[in-house]
Amino acid sequence: MSEPDRSTELVQVTAPRSLLLPSHAAERLNIDRRRFLLASGGAIGALALAACDSMGPRSAKPLLEFAERKNETVERALFSHSSMNVARPGVRPSGNAFPSYFVSDTVPVWDAATRGPWQLEVGGLVRTPLKLSLADLSALPPTVYKLDHFCVEGWTAVATRAGVRLSDLARLVGAQPGAKYVDFRSFDSDYHESWDIESAMHPQTLVVYAQDGHYLNAAWGAPARIYSPVKIGYKNTKYLTKIMFMPERNGGYWSDRGYEWYGGV
Repeated sequence: MSEPDRSTELVQVTAPRSLLLPSHAAERLNIDRRRFLLASGGAIGALALAACDSMGPRSAKPLLEFAERKNETVERALFSHSSMNVARPGVRPSGNAFPSYFVSDTVPVWDAATRGPWQLEVGGLVRTPLKLSLADLSALPPTVYKLDHFCVEGWTAVATRAGVRLSDLARLVGAQPGAKYVDFRSFDSDYHESWDIESAMHPQTLVVYAQDGHYLNAAWGAPARIYSPVKIGYKNTKYLTKIMFMPERNGGYWSDRGYEWYGGV
């Protein structure tokens, strides 16, 4: 199973100059975490494949669940808030060639005529729930990073993302200590994925509203999406409508279909 890859026409609207270039320098990872995880997961993956015998893949479920628990343990142990993604020197953003995906039959577009003005709801275990318009979101202090995007299919693309740090939004709404997970919901056929709070609070986890100097278009997840290089592509919910802080994890669109829930990179 893989992320649906459906190209669509890109219409770009130029964002303010403050969103055109990265505003923060990021240090290189001391550990090539992605390669380490691929290597360490190889042996477990081979065992899982061996379990797919004549009885079918259902017989492999206990081993796959065991492998996922072990992988998550390793990924959590390697996670660090001080490890920052840095795109390779000289690499150019993918621009209009950046792949798009969605799960609806057609590219999702917010219809203000039928749904009203788009707003991002931030709630759950917080002191002050908020609803933010795109103007409200873009009025907050922006953070801009040139970041890698890692797809579960194995390809990598680069884009300069502009948005608001989720950790800043968490402080704004007063996320409570009991919030151990965050769920990101979308209007793309009710797509959602939940994350651990540590990954959500990474300084490169952004609520993105602009890419490569342009406000997001429909192919890129307009009006806003969650993005972080610490998570594999399918964990980064596009067409965002709700951010909910929660005491327990609640799965997700791809996680419920057999993909790894943690999805770390």
